[in-house]
Amino acid sequence: MVEVTVTPRCSLADRPVRVRVRGLRPGQAVTLRARLADEQGEEFQSRAFFRASQTGEVDPGCHPALGGSYSGVWPMGLFWFLQPNTPFRRLIKRDVAGSPFLVHLEVFDGIELGSQPRERPLASCRAERWYMSRGVQRVPVREGRVRGALFLPAGAGPFPGVIDLFGGAGGLIEFRAGLLASRGFAALALAFFAYDDLPQMLAQLDLSYFEEAAEMLLRHPKVRGPGLGVVGVSKGAEVALSMATFLPQVVATVWINGTSSLHGNPLVYKDDLLIPPIPYCIERILFTELGAMDNSAIFSDPRDPAYSISAIPTQKIRGKVLFVVGEADRSFNSKLFAELAMARMPPENCRLLSYPGAGHLIEPPGSPLCSISSIRGSPRPLVWGGEAQPHAKAQEHSWQEIVRFLELHLGSVIPTKL
Repeated sequence: MVEVTVTPRCSLADRPVRVRVRGLRPGQAVTLRARLADEQGEEFQSRAFFRASQTGEVDPGCHPALGGSYSGVWPMGLFWFLQPNTPFRRLIKRDVAGSPFLVHLEVFDGIELGSQPRERPLASCRAERWYMSRGVQRVPVREGRVRGALFLPAGAGPFPGVIDLFGGAGGLIEFRAGLLASRGFAALALAFFAYDDLPQMLAQLDLSYFEEAAEMLLRHPKVRGPGLGVVGVSKGAEVALSMATFLPQVVATVWINGTSSLHGNPLVYKDDLLIPPIPYCIERILFTELGAMDNSAIFSDPRDPAYSISAIPTQKIRGKVLFVVGEADRSFNSKLFAELAMARMPPENCRLLSYPGAGHLIEPPGSPLCSISSIRGSPRPLVWGGEAQPHAKAQEHSWQEIVRFLELHLGSVIPTKL
């Protein structure tokens, strides 16, 4: 009898699992398919073609895929190379606390190319991919002006604190904070526009709002001070670098594919600070054959002396910064921005991880590459860039390094189990 298994069946979305098929004929050609439906009902699929071993087994961690969504030996290939049935959809977990992604794994006889296989599967099973481990608590945050969600690990604590920021689409995105809490951090997923009663549009970056969030997090009885970490991607990386520069509470910063100058929105702080932005050159927007917007050319050269007043003065940073760059980022010239920021810093205060072939949306390894997607506020889908296999490797490696960096500079943690 043919059997397909995934071990462990329940796991955190950033952790590896093992997929195995047994009971096949030696040399039998088969298709392994993974599929899941997100919270909007959009379906994502991947498939890989294999030839069974002499013992009638297929193990993607040992046996190379001969084609399909990927090729070669990729133990997590069926998960990492999921793609939407509907173009321009991004796989993102919204309800972090309530439910996992349910991934259906099926094995078919022969090569199945279509999204709807012709035959019934020889065997199937289901995997649960969670974004919070057992015991992690999600606490909605609505204190003063601060809006977000705080994820607290199981136990008495205190735990090192981390603020988690996303980018230009706004709203509240929680999946990375849930995974960080599962690693032992008290993680605040922080919204800064287009959420609850916050402004719907981003007019300026008010540093006092982020200072209020940092002070609130450090006051929490389960959060260990005196310093905290910040993780930010895209516009959130610009914010994170500004926080590291001007807020003494921030001692460890992870900057992922962002800028090192203010762009589009000024940075203000009470009456003490105003950094004007470099304006976007929207007339330089390019359009792909698919009708998506390519924003890679809308940024003026930040090295132009006229824009020096817009640079974030990273020479003032006293904490540590980890710069994470996807060299195939089609949103920003992220490597240039990282190098400009690092040139103003003491070498011992910064480190660069730069990944050829990786795109803009570098996320924990449970997230498949999203190279183009629709986002709130954009009239057309945006191009993020990236190539599937190097991007997957970049996510796996960078996530390990991000967690180690935060542990090193905020103190060791004891991760919880699912």
